[in-house]
Amino acid sequence: MRRIAFLLLDGYALLSTASALEPLRAANLFSPTIRYDITLLSASGKTATSSVGALFETRSFHDSFLLFDLLFVVAGGAPARVTDPALFAWLRLADRNGVALGGISGGAVILAKAGLLENRRFTVHWHHYDDFDALPGTWLLERKLFVIDRDRYTCAGGSAPLDMMHAIIARDHGAGFAGRISDWFIQTEVRGAEAPQRTSISARYGLLPDGVEAALELMQSHIADPLDQDQLAALSGLSARQLQRQFRDTTGRSMMEEYRRIRLETGKDLIETTRIPLAEIAQMTGFSSQAHFSDAFRKLFDIAPSQLRKKTGPA
Repeated sequence: MRRIAFLLLDGYALLSTASALEPLRAANLFSPTIRYDITLLSASGKTATSSVGALFETRSFHDSFLLFDLLFVVAGGAPARVTDPALFAWLRLADRNGVALGGISGGAVILAKAGLLENRRFTVHWHHYDDFDALPGTWLLERKLFVIDRDRYTCAGGSAPLDMMHAIIARDHGAGFAGRISDWFIQTEVRGAEAPQRTSISARYGLLPDGVEAALELMQSHIADPLDQDQLAALSGLSARQLQRQFRDTTGRSMMEEYRRIRLETGKDLIETTRIPLAEIAQMTGFSSQAHFSDAFRKLFDIAPSQLRKKTGPA
């Protein structure tokens, strides 16, 4: 059982919140045991008021003992105006205690103001893009539906939490189980992390067997913490041999070869658009060392990461 908390800041969007909570409720409903323990938090510890006036009963985050595995900050309205030292300090304490942190809708703005998004890829609702222009620092903002970077989980709000929760549940319990939940909510098309800034998986790869498409979705949402072949197969609902055969038949490449290419493409983009040290980029793309990253990068792109940084990196 994973313990997941949602810190609701007054003015949060009701749709975003429900899109995050309902898949977890359904996961518990479809399971013989409780899969996710859900806690709702607020500053008042009584109720949190949504953008349309709906209320959730909550506990005070001040009194919480940080026993969560994952904590989402859910914010709408004007999160850039939030100036609450106690809130920021509590979030930093949660981080130091090993709690993974997430932001829904404008929640990433709060995490950034608390100093918790440095050298982390993330996303935010498009309405809050400009907030990061006004915040000091260099931000790895990606205009994607959701981004999972190691211990940071962020999504754009609206219905995007449905897709992010699908990725989380698929990682925890397999694509088949996650698919049952998507069907429950008549979510006939589960969007990947890259949507809508990039074309869909089927547009890039063509028609794919369900297991191969599920594996590719898992690869795209697990860049910094790559899954191994057996994990990909199990979560995709196939044996490793079946998945490997189907993958090669439909893409012409081995499964792990394509996974490495996806991670290296992410690293290439970070080299060309940021000043993040290469050692940190290696970690952000799931490589055990900078040397390992550099060797794989050179083999794929025929240039060393350091050379590419000199040629195309930001001034």
